[in-house]
Amino acid sequence: MHPFILYLLTGAVAGLLAGMLGVGGGLIIVPILTFIFAASGFAPDYILHLALGTSLATITVTSISSARAHHRHGAVNWEAVRRIAPGIAFGCLVGAWVAAQLDIRPLKWLFVAFEFYVGTQMLLRFAPHPHRSFPGTLGMSLMGTAIGLLSSLVGIGGGTLSVPFMLYCNRSMREAVGTSSAIGLPIAVFGSLGYIASGWHLEQLPPYSLGLVYLPAAFGIAFVSLFTAPWGAKLAHRLPVALLRKFFAVLLYALGAKMALSLI
Repeated sequence: MHPFILYLLTGAVAGLLAGMLGVGGGLIIVPILTFIFAASGFAPDYILHLALGTSLATITVTSISSARAHHRHGAVNWEAVRRIAPGIAFGCLVGAWVAAQLDIRPLKWLFVAFEFYVGTQMLLRFAPHPHRSFPGTLGMSLMGTAIGLLSSLVGIGGGTLSVPFMLYCNRSMREAVGTSSAIGLPIAVFGSLGYIASGWHLEQLPPYSLGLVYLPAAFGIAFVSLFTAPWGAKLAHRLPVALLRKFFAVLLYALGAKMALSLI
């Protein structure tokens, strides 16, 4: 099958799951892209780095659509977004730089561990106990830096990190998800820029790469996921969400296990 068709299919699946479960597609996009890039004969040392940068680039497009939809329903706390965004930007740029310096093996193990963590979170549905309110400027900056750093390292929009933080700060689930969708935009933008800058000087990258972002995959995935994410949101109201969460958790375990086996 032609790789571009696989990118379209990846975007379709990632969009559906993101719409149904409210979890960014990066957890699906990154491992699938590593398999496709490997089969396409890309330089092994940069396969995962390209997958991470490309995943963040696709989230740039989908996060805009998601944030607009939540904003129309009054579910985005823009003051919280404004306060946490500087830390997010700094953390994402640092995370992309760190990822570019890491060998593929420790970077893969980090991603595998995160896949298993999110899969377990999906199965057990654990959430932090609500605290009082948002921390001060320093606390928001540090939390933003931490969320941006880890999100950039594993190529995700940060929802699995920012939603629990919002719940801890005594926000409703509706506001937590809506605000998290808006936070995903600076994560994607600055994470993508970090991967582009970090890979700008590399010579073993495939044609049509912009630094560590592979443009054909980014365009194909982002284009299709824009259409399938709304379908996923509609299906969420018709299908048993508890069963979907279990399916998604098993899928994350399977993808994580496959990546782990490639390291043994």
